[in-house]
Amino acid sequence: MKEKDWDYIARLEKAIAKKYGDVATHNPSRYWDEDKEKEYLEQLKEQRKKEDAHSAKTEHKEVDGILVSTKLINKSGFDVCPVCSKYGLNVKDEIYMYKYTCCFTCYVKNIEGREKNGNNI
Repeated sequence: MKEKDWDYIARLEKAIAKKYGDVATHNPSRYWDEDKEKEYLEQLKEQRKKEDAHSAKTEHKEVDGILVSTKLINKSGFDVCPVCSKYGLNVKDEIYMYKYTCCFTCYVKNIEGREKNGNNI
């Protein structure tokens, strides 16, 4: 293993202290004590309580065996394509849902050719 170059380390610490201040070269545990540890643990407990209360408020819906927050579900009224049962429609799919009541993929597979002949569904 290579030996440490103590002169280089000292120069590096001096350069860091000059650029970022003397505190930057100190060990972080130097400023940590039992009181700060207790305060930190209390803050963690409070944060956990807040997260638990928030998660209890949010409603979940089961989608294909997975619980999904209702906040993440699209509110446009089109949750699933009635033809292929595709879930999670994007903007393009929603446009085709309004006009043809199916997603873009189903439109291309089932309707596109007949629409050109005048046989709209």
